[in-house]
Order: sequence, then structure tokens, then C-alpha cells
Amino acid sequence: MSLRAGVDFETVCEDNLDGVFGYLLYLTGNRTVAEDLAAETFELALRRFKRFDPRRGTARTWLLTLARSTALDHFRSEERRRRREGTFALQELHVDEGDVFGHAFSPALEAALQSLSAGEREVVALRVLLDLDGETAARLLGITPTACSTRLHRALQKLEERVRDDVRA
Repeated sequence: MSLRAGVDFETVCEDNLDGVFGYLLYLTGNRTVAEDLAAETFELALRRFKRFDPRRGTARTWLLTLARSTALDHFRSEERRRRREGTFALQELHVDEGDVFGHAFSPALEAALQSLSAGEREVVALRVLLDLDGETAARLLGITPTACSTRLHRALQKLEERVRDDVRA
């Protein structure tokens, strides 16, 4: 189904489904939530595809921006729901067992990744797993390229320390 001259929505989706799903899985740590958010992302993309302008950025960056927005909306909604139910406390997001982040990482690396903050996991997902350049990742995160680089550096240092500590133990 061609909605724009030269850009086919179906191809854009097929080319980016794994990356968008992986990014959402990495952000949420929960396969079911990631699947739901990916579906919402692509539904939103279909509704907004007429406004997509390839001169402003790649389809991948556009879809990841929509995915990030969808995930943030989900997190805000979850927070409101928890407060409304009176059960909101300093609880971690429930994470399924197994290879949470969609890759066959070692148990030590899985634990280290889970221990990072959401912002740190997000920058690692964008820069390392999805291999986005610093400028694109920074734009997606709404921060400067320097801040993005600094956040990535600190996250990788934490990962290295935590994996090293687990190996010694």
C-alpha cells in the first residue's frame, strides 16, 4: 500500500518492526507490554504516515520517536493507575524471567542491564543495540549529542563494573 510517492508504508514497517519491538522491549523489560506498545506504535504510524517527511529524517528515526512517545505515555498512564489504586510505591517494573532484552545475554549482563536506570537502558538500546549515531539518538531522546554521549559512557561504565563484580563473585 503506497501512501506517499517513493515511500511504501508496508516496506517501512517490515524493515523496522524488529528494531522498534527490540527498543520497546528494552525500555519496558516485558515482552507482552512491548508487543502491545509496538502495535500501538504502528497503528499510530499508519494514521500519521501522510505527515511523514523523509527529508526531515529516516523512517526508522520517525518510528522510534513514535515508539518512545507511546512508551512514555504508557509509563505515565501506569503511574496514574497505580496512584489511583493506592498501590503506587517504590516498586520496580515487573520483569519476566529469561532473556528479557531479546538477546542471549549472559545472566550477569542481563542482571547488570536490569540494574541500569530507564534512561541508561534507553541510550544503550539506541546506541549499541540499534546502532544509531549519537546525533540521531540524542534527537530522539531530546537531549544534546554531548549529553547522549556522556549518558552512554556512564551507562557502559556501570555495566562493566557490575559484570566484573558478578564474575568475581
